[in-house]
Amino acid sequence: MKKELITVRNVDEDVLRKFKARAIEEKMKIGEALTQAMSKWLREKKSITVNPKILLRAKPFDWGPGTEATSKEIDEILYGSKR
Repeated sequence: MKKELITVRNVDEDVLRKFKARAIEEKMKIGEALTQAMSKWLREKKSITVNPKILLRAKPFDWGPGTEATSKEIDEILYGSKR
């Protein structure tokens, strides 16, 4: 594994202080602890994916009186009116 010196801006001082303290308690170097934290964050973010096939299970519903043209109105807002 290639090791690299990095600089990071906008890190909360209090969070960094607590992170360093926890790394020391675990007898880890800061770089090791940071690598583990980043790896865990990446795994968690990757696992939060939505299966697009779920949309196929959506059922239509009635929004009540006066909403008959809602779909057309939304389309006009999103895509502009046809002229």
